[in-house]
Amino acid sequence: MMPAFKTVALIGRYKSRDVAAPLRSLARFLSERGCDVLIEQETAAESGVGGFVVADYAGIGARAGLGVVLGGDGSMLSAARALAPSGVPLVGVNQGRLGFMTDIALDTMAESMSAILAGRYALEHRTMLTARVVRAGRDTFDGIALNDIVVGKGASGRLIELVVDIDGQFLYDLRSDGLIVATPTGSTAYALSSNGPIIQPGVPAFALVPISPHTLSNRPIAVSDTSAIGVTLKFGSDARLQCDGQSQIDLVDGDRVTAWRGPHTVELVHPPGYNYYAMLREKLHWTENPL
Repeated sequence: MMPAFKTVALIGRYKSRDVAAPLRSLARFLSERGCDVLIEQETAAESGVGGFVVADYAGIGARAGLGVVLGGDGSMLSAARALAPSGVPLVGVNQGRLGFMTDIALDTMAESMSAILAGRYALEHRTMLTARVVRAGRDTFDGIALNDIVVGKGASGRLIELVVDIDGQFLYDLRSDGLIVATPTGSTAYALSSNGPIIQPGVPAFALVPISPHTLSNRPIAVSDTSAIGVTLKFGSDARLQCDGQSQIDLVDGDRVTAWRGPHTVELVHPPGYNYYAMLREKLHWTENPL
């Protein structure tokens, strides 16, 4: 029987030698089941795994039907941003810690991948954010994020002051350590640790979560994901914008950051038995009894 995905790309955790053994095992497993296997070029170089076709992200986007990420959520975020324009669906094998987006446990990798290759899987689309920085009337930076964009303070540790608007309508003047704009996917990341709401992935919303606001009445708010969110830096000696914590630009007073729903989504492949609420219970230890 032909596999559900003929060409599968393998992407490993950044600069991790620990990925070599499971990567080699999975590549052989897929090849034995009739898949053409691609190894992402940096993964191949760092792991030392040879004998398979090596491709950069452009090549993966053009050829692969599925990308398998062996790593943690950070690895998934990097792969998602790189492959979102090409629409390659992703599934994750967890080699990180929490693993909100990496559904497959390492010890069940073969079983789960067998089911996926047999066509037993579910697809889910995740919204992305686009961010733009305008400085003195000119576009200075463009970025995309699957989790969140964060306008935050820098190394000085001083509060920054932000003017926030939604679709051009003034929301508030915020003095804080910063502001998180999170997708539903990112609502269980930095936003959650800052007391933001958990947003189920199918809800068309973004969460605006102040980071340690000076005024305690500045609370998180969820807005439609059709909104354009504007953040103007009123004061911040070394503030910066970060996209998924992996790409950033230093900001200066007067910079305006605009965030809106990106043109692409990330398609996640879930193995049989995946349940979002069960995942939350497991990762957040909701079923643990108090001591």
